[in-house]
Amino acid sequence: MNALDLINYWIAMMLLVTGLYIVIARGNLVKKLVGLSIFQTSVYLIYISPSKIIGGTAPIIAPGVELYSNPLPHVLILTAIVVGVATIALGLALVVRIHEAYGTIEEDEIHAQDQDGE
Repeated sequence: MNALDLINYWIAMMLLVTGLYIVIARGNLVKKLVGLSIFQTSVYLIYISPSKIIGGTAPIIAPGVELYSNPLPHVLILTAIVVGVATIALGLALVVRIHEAYGTIEEDEIHAQDQDGE
């Protein structure tokens, strides 16, 4: 097994680290949501990569076919993508409401306004 066989995992790990860094290091709430989206994409890739069997076919019984691929991970990832889109949409709606309430979407400025209000 060479490094090219593991390219999906290397890409997934780079996306995971990049998304996690953006979520932790950035103060802008929209940038945090973009980082969360990148992180979710890496999880999709990690989950779907081992599920494809080279030479495997759809699980339909046919003469001469002995190797089948499991379709369940693909279905679960489609569901996860829908949930991820809904999560990002809800997050963006919350960012809009936060901007209306505080006049900013920077985390430090929001905390400073909350400290001044006490």
